[in-house]
Amino acid sequence: MSDKQKTIKEEIQLSGIGLHTGKEVNLRIKPAKENTGFVFVRTDLEGHPQVEADVNYVTTTERGTTLEKLGVKIHTCEHLLAALVGMDVDNAILEMNSAEPPILDGSSKFFVEAIEKVGIQEQELPREYLVIKEVMNYIDPSTGSEITVIPADDYEITTMVDFGTKVLGTQNASMKNLSEFKDEIASARTFSFLHELEQLLDANLIKGGDISNAIVYVDKELTPETLEKLKVAFGKDEVSIRPNGILDNLTLNYTNEAARHKLLDVIGDLALVGVRIKGRVIANKPGHFVNTQFAKKLNRQYKLQKRKNVPDFDLKAEPVFDINGIMRLLPHRPPFLLVDKILELSDTHVVGLKNVTMNEPFFVGHFPKEPVMPGVLQIEAMAQVGGILVLANVPDPENYSTYFVKMDNVKFKKKVVPGDQVIFKIELIEPIRRGIVHMQGYGYVGDSVVVEAELMAQVAKTKI
Repeated sequence: MSDKQKTIKEEIQLSGIGLHTGKEVNLRIKPAKENTGFVFVRTDLEGHPQVEADVNYVTTTERGTTLEKLGVKIHTCEHLLAALVGMDVDNAILEMNSAEPPILDGSSKFFVEAIEKVGIQEQELPREYLVIKEVMNYIDPSTGSEITVIPADDYEITTMVDFGTKVLGTQNASMKNLSEFKDEIASARTFSFLHELEQLLDANLIKGGDISNAIVYVDKELTPETLEKLKVAFGKDEVSIRPNGILDNLTLNYTNEAARHKLLDVIGDLALVGVRIKGRVIANKPGHFVNTQFAKKLNRQYKLQKRKNVPDFDLKAEPVFDINGIMRLLPHRPPFLLVDKILELSDTHVVGLKNVTMNEPFFVGHFPKEPVMPGVLQIEAMAQVGGILVLANVPDPENYSTYFVKMDNVKFKKKVVPGDQVIFKIELIEPIRRGIVHMQGYGYVGDSVVVEAELMAQVAKTKI
């Protein structure tokens, strides 16, 4: 899949009934510019208020995920959001003249078909990712539900459901890549147990419910009283149980449709994190509460990652320049060469690595009992990485050198000690003019910024 953001090519219109409100709703899905995300717009309310698909607006998770911002509510948003994410869409405006998208058949199928019909438009800006680098999880002690995410190259999800009932049993479902969503997950419909259905009807919920948009697993005796309730609710003359334990004559799309729908819900609820995820999610007995609590945890992690501006790099990947390539570009030599690898390089940025070992000659006399890399050498290492950014584009780099002109806003935030790997990320603040290079640099150890500085240097021909 492309790493550019995407939206839909044309506006989509869908109509139907909201599952819980029972109200007719017209939904218009519109293209949106980069970095919009998914934004709901209530066209039935004065001023057309907006509610962003943001996990921090989740208020209730009873039988669906509800968002609320300044008193404006959006109910049961997860099936629509799952369709957008599953179809590789990043940005869309979702206009509705009611508080709830249409339930349609209880899956994401019709949303997906509508998106596929108009097509996807690639945009200019790159996607951002929450890259999972360590195991994270959330457990709901009251239900035993648990969600874990572990590092992975793609967005993978496995769901395991066990409701302790004979009619449903234990089911699992997996998705190795979002490309599987359309064919393997999108048409999995929502479901309920008969005992839950009675409670919902008594609570005056699921006003838009129908056996055409929800699988009902019969986990208790169907009494005459219950039978009459269902006839009224569904507007049917007769309601019966089929041999597979499902109410009336609904045919399952998959034997594990319940587990697949739970996977669909996980995708929709985790869309509220607000960023693409690179990691494998393992959800045991997931539900909207545990999903959204976990989404809040991921959202906090993403905000922390973004605030630190930590570059996403692969230390195992083939470097752009190894130590020999670096020595062909820079005039520095050991022990004053302070860069070991160049990991990324473009016209405007560079990422380099410095392995800090106890063998560094400066540790002999610089706090020998508690070795700390001198701050001035951290800046020098940063500048050498910046020098690569400049000299890599010069046809005869061996005839040029870079010299400091100015340093501003230099900050040392943590000690750098033997055993650390310092990643330096340098970006041009403005284009290079007349040999003057203006750069912003950061040094990271793990996920922490250890040093930052604004540097200015002069590129000059070496005197022979």
